[in-house]
Amino acid sequence: MLKRVAEHTQLIKAEAKRLGFLSCGISQANFLEEEAPRLEKWLNKNMNGEMGYMANYFDKRLDPRLLVDDAKSVISVLLNYYPEQQQETESYKLSKYAYGHDYHHVIKSKLKLLQQFITQEIGEVNGRAFVDSAPVLDKAWAAKSGLGWIGKHSNLLTQKQGSFYFIAELIVDLELEYDHPVTDHCGTCTACLDACPTQAIVEPYVVDGSKCISYLTIELKNEIPSEFQGKMDDWMFGCDVCQDVCPWNRFSKPHNEPLFNPHPELLSMTKKDWEEITEDVFKKVFQKSAVKRTKFSGLKRNIEFLK
Repeated sequence: MLKRVAEHTQLIKAEAKRLGFLSCGISQANFLEEEAPRLEKWLNKNMNGEMGYMANYFDKRLDPRLLVDDAKSVISVLLNYYPEQQQETESYKLSKYAYGHDYHHVIKSKLKLLQQFITQEIGEVNGRAFVDSAPVLDKAWAAKSGLGWIGKHSNLLTQKQGSFYFIAELIVDLELEYDHPVTDHCGTCTACLDACPTQAIVEPYVVDGSKCISYLTIELKNEIPSEFQGKMDDWMFGCDVCQDVCPWNRFSKPHNEPLFNPHPELLSMTKKDWEEITEDVFKKVFQKSAVKRTKFSGLKRNIEFLK
């Protein structure tokens, strides 16, 4: 039995690598005891802002067995999105993860292939794929699976690749070998806390979501509060400041996923181009991008606020 569990684990990890995932870690599907009080405290302080969905399915967020019947293992994967080329420096900025195709679709299709592989090679395994859109605490599971540690900016960090990658999971009713968490290597560094334009990192490891530029430019549907005027550092969709200043990200290597390559026009657009963007250009440049979430009207609102 143990031999079979080990074989299954190696098979899955090898296939994840073949599919292009940066790394794959596995943890036992049980209740996230440490995260429960943290999440409750964060919600009670209204740090989720208008993201009401963060308070929904509280139990499911903490226990994968409520998402998949008889779940035994959480298979966590990382997919690199660090771009080879970046935007012009004198332009309104877009978070690097949004340069190419919407990651939800790219990762979901890879996870489905991994799921099919498990069924073909191991047998009838019940499971579900999760990419950032369901009540799953991605970073907590990735850390539990030994893929990295949660940094002071609350993103997952690795010594070899920094933090520019997506996290996704496959929760399955299959017993596997489990990995162990790695140690925290943030030390005394406070680069992310010092650099955050809106002081959203209120203390090490705690981000007030309602002050985060990513929240203000993507999740917030109402007007951006005037208190953030002049503090947005020209970010019109998302924000990478806490990652850009992190010393571990000097080890980031460009991805090799063609679907994450930016639209040819995107990188060369100037502030003037963005200020004059039409709905047709928006549709063309962001046809398959995650930027569609904020819609043309949302992007225009963000640019107007930055002018």
